[in-house]
Amino acid sequence: MPQQLSTIASFHAHIYYDEETRAEAEQLRRWIAERFVVTLGRWHDALVGPHERSMYQVAFAVEVFPALVPWLMLNHGRLSVLVHPNTTQPLADHTAHALWIGPPLGIREEKLPEQSEAELPREPNTAPSHPA
Repeated sequence: MPQQLSTIASFHAHIYYDEETRAEAEQLRRWIAERFVVTLGRWHDALVGPHERSMYQVAFAVEVFPALVPWLMLNHGRLSVLVHPNTTQPLADHTAHALWIGPPLGIREEKLPEQSEAELPREPNTAPSHPA
């Protein structure tokens, strides 16, 4: 049986950067905050979790996906972006269920459990003032 869309509790987009692209990541973050109701996570200059490069996370509700993800496709510049659902399968969510915008990067699969609670949408910390 196919999985039901209702198993997706929320989404994450991980915006990856390095020293050369940090300014682009900062600009993209500002643009996202100006245009979308999301939760912008902390900057992670050191490796965290399964991520093999510095990044910040954008957490968003299912209903934001149809606007945010195509917008990221058009505006990611030189940055790689991992978009994944949050179900009860973190390993599959970051690998088999994920999509990459820009060049795909590695994921440290051993850092992810196969099963866990699905992450519900977080309280947004942005106040959009521009149209997407």
